[in-house]
Amino acid sequence: MISLGIEGTAEKTGVGIVDSDGNVLAIAGEQLYPKEGGIHPREAAEHHAKWIPQLIPQALDEAGLGYKDIDLVSFSQGPGLGPALRIVATAARTLAGSLNIPIVGVNHCIGHVEIGKLDTGAKNPVTLYVSGGNSQVIAYESGRYRIFGETLDIAIGNCLDHFGRESGLGHPGGPVIEKLALEGSYIDLPYVVKGMDFSFSGLLSAALRAYKRGEKIEDVCYSLQETAFAMLVEVTERALAHTGKNEVMLCGGVSANSHLREMMKTMADEHFAEFYCPEMKFSGDNGVMIAWLGHLMYETYGPLKLEDTHIIQRFRTDEVDAPWVDNTINKINLPDELLAKGAESDIYRAKWLGMPAIVKHRLPKSYRIGEIDEKIRKHRTKSEAKILSDVKRAGVRAPVLYDVDLKRKDIIMEDIPGPMIKDIMPDLAHEKRKELAVAIGETIRAFHDVDIIHGDLTGSNMILVDDNVDDIKNNLAVFDFGLGRYSDLLEDKAVDLLVLKKSFQSVDYDIASETFDWILDAYDSDSSKMRDKISEIQSRGRYTH
Repeated sequence: MISLGIEGTAEKTGVGIVDSDGNVLAIAGEQLYPKEGGIHPREAAEHHAKWIPQLIPQALDEAGLGYKDIDLVSFSQGPGLGPALRIVATAARTLAGSLNIPIVGVNHCIGHVEIGKLDTGAKNPVTLYVSGGNSQVIAYESGRYRIFGETLDIAIGNCLDHFGRESGLGHPGGPVIEKLALEGSYIDLPYVVKGMDFSFSGLLSAALRAYKRGEKIEDVCYSLQETAFAMLVEVTERALAHTGKNEVMLCGGVSANSHLREMMKTMADEHFAEFYCPEMKFSGDNGVMIAWLGHLMYETYGPLKLEDTHIIQRFRTDEVDAPWVDNTINKINLPDELLAKGAESDIYRAKWLGMPAIVKHRLPKSYRIGEIDEKIRKHRTKSEAKILSDVKRAGVRAPVLYDVDLKRKDIIMEDIPGPMIKDIMPDLAHEKRKELAVAIGETIRAFHDVDIIHGDLTGSNMILVDDNVDDIKNNLAVFDFGLGRYSDLLEDKAVDLLVLKKSFQSVDYDIASETFDWILDAYDSDSSKMRDKISEIQSRGRYTH
């Protein structure tokens, strides 16, 4: 089967052709470069309307094929800019109708992952997908590609391009920033990681203020790039630690940055994982990724009906069942002395005054520059030590703090035996799972009431002491407050709960919604305000291209 794919979610127009064995027969494309400002949806649509009729015959010529040789038309159905998507969908319908062949619409983000796997040979990676409109950490769990982390506001490409425009560097900003950063030194900028998510708007504003107050442009570019990329790599590292996979992949247009590739490879090496990055012609938006995912979708589900070929401007990555994925997870093999390897710490068992203890050693991160690394490790060590004491005063079961070594960035604490909640939750009987959910909701409310934000609230950071299912309420323990902080904002508490929800979805999607509803009911009998805030956070435009 020969599949022709049409891409046009934003400023790039692409047409690609692949066969059913994954051989790339043609790739053709044209990019819009705006004279000023960012990408305007209408201009992007006009660009696609101009180039799609020229790129289709160009791709056919490259492949040595005629129109009669095409068996399937695939198009990017979303996410993306509405006017641009409509041009692409119309072109795909017109071509499929004129040739009387099937049509398939695909998710643009998943297309990046699948073409990356095809090009690199990766099987089941944790993927950092970074572009002008998207910044997501994606991994396959429970039948779908799940979003483990994402931007809470703007995408990294948008951040770099916006800085480039406002500082006079031009558009796109990324390549110029990368070049200037080679001559720069570090100035302090905000580093914003919230659990499995990241935020770039505050960083962008701070970088622009630094530029406007007269800081050297090279120093601002260096600091902006180092800070933003360290945030991205850290969240990818957290997803890698959570899933236990042994492959990491980087894709999307921002993967053209060689420094980001180096940072990702360094992180993967430190976690004993393989690092993959597809060729640049397949990393940015292209028609081949649409053609290949279209083939996979067609082989699984068959063609779309014409009435189902509408665009989906906010098309979530985790809305698509993907049974074609090989979900064989090759777990990372840890050295014998390690109890666990988290995103920022190695965990060892030890003794403290003769008692069983856990040592949490915050490792220096080679992918971060020293100034950022020292600042983060010192702050988080001090903060976690204080929060561990405060959370126990709130009546929450948590490890007893034994000692803190700020020089080594170590915390020595009580060793509480028991399985992680993520490992036992799917196998619990219905009533026991509800009992566990109630205990989780009441526990979270207890530390939220004293304005403690966990920061990384997942099923990996809660345990059932001694696996005591007969008394769940009194044996639920919470640990790993490494990203914890103090806040009375409803927004921060909602993000805490949303991180937990996504964590449960990655463990068992079928029971996650019901379990999370029980948690919210126990958290607050009148949880409408919290539910509304969580829904509002989820519905923000960060999911669009």
